[in-house]
Amino acid sequence: MRAVARYVRIPPRKARLAIDLVRGKQVDEALAILQRLPNKSARIARKVLESAIANAMHNYNLSPNTLYVHRAYVDEGPRWKRILPKDRGRAFRILKRTSHITIELGVGAPQARSRRKQTPAQQVQEAQS
Repeated sequence: MRAVARYVRIPPRKARLAIDLVRGKQVDEALAILQRLPNKSARIARKVLESAIANAMHNYNLSPNTLYVHRAYVDEGPRWKRILPKDRGRAFRILKRTSHITIELGVGAPQARSRRKQTPAQQVQEAQS
């Protein structure tokens, strides 16, 4: 159960700001987060999430209450190259970046994310407590 928006006219770096907030969350919580965010990337990510939910309901007969955001990532799409004329006959290149936004849903409760590698001091402290 996934949805993909390709060739979206937003830089991947900006799109990842919204996507990172919803990764691993329940679907209803993720929709609430994206609705409250004021930026363009949140509006686009919300549409992709709603499409993934609709795909799960239509293709697999799943209830939205059982879904969570399993994977969400943003890949870089092609760059549009444009020229900005400058003084004395010079020209500067402008790169208009595009994104491919993908959201995959899972069924059930979100899985606990694996911990980062701990330093030896953190391992000792955890063993003592």
